[in-house]
Amino acid sequence: MTLRCCRDLIVLVADKNMKAAVHGLLSRCRSREIRSVDAEVVTHPQKDSGCYNNGAEYLSVFRGQYTHALLMLDREGCGRDQSEAVAIERDLESRFLSAGWGGGARAIVFDPELEIWVWSGSPRVGECLGWNNPDTSLKEWLLTRGYLSPGHLKPIRPKEAVEAVLYECRIPRSSAIYQRLAETVSLRGCTDRAFVKFRSTLHDWFGYTQERST
Repeated sequence: MTLRCCRDLIVLVADKNMKAAVHGLLSRCRSREIRSVDAEVVTHPQKDSGCYNNGAEYLSVFRGQYTHALLMLDREGCGRDQSEAVAIERDLESRFLSAGWGGGARAIVFDPELEIWVWSGSPRVGECLGWNNPDTSLKEWLLTRGYLSPGHLKPIRPKEAVEAVLYECRIPRSSAIYQRLAETVSLRGCTDRAFVKFRSTLHDWFGYTQERST
């Protein structure tokens, strides 16, 4: 008799910040309306370009060990910066089909980069980034420094904005910040396309009904 020993999910990401964020999001299964997921998150040694160039092939060796796979990377830095994120995802998912994953693997491309998720309207964002100026809100500071345009909800250059805030607050850059953001900031109203796909993918694969959860 053959024993089935597949784990739920293997996630290949571009860097340690992305890895920390995914760990944080997967720790909130209840708020994602999914069951507990047995997942492993690994980083590609060649970062975004490596994820695009051979990420699907990299994950193919895990096909007998995991039932599902996710490939996550930034659009900027992957080598196809001028392409639309959805076009890059389609390309990568066609490679998953060729590798035999069927519908069990998907690609998620952040546009332009992971930090686009950071900038929600939650006040917890400022707390996680170390903002404690009682005279100026984080939003006002971003506006006056040119990182945020009037009428926009998120900075055009989200990573640069995160780094500028950390520098202003004298907080060392750390992947732990990304995990803390993912664990504490509410993303219920987040409409970012990549996050919506991430959430719906997990729900498709690991979602549960209210009846089954009671």
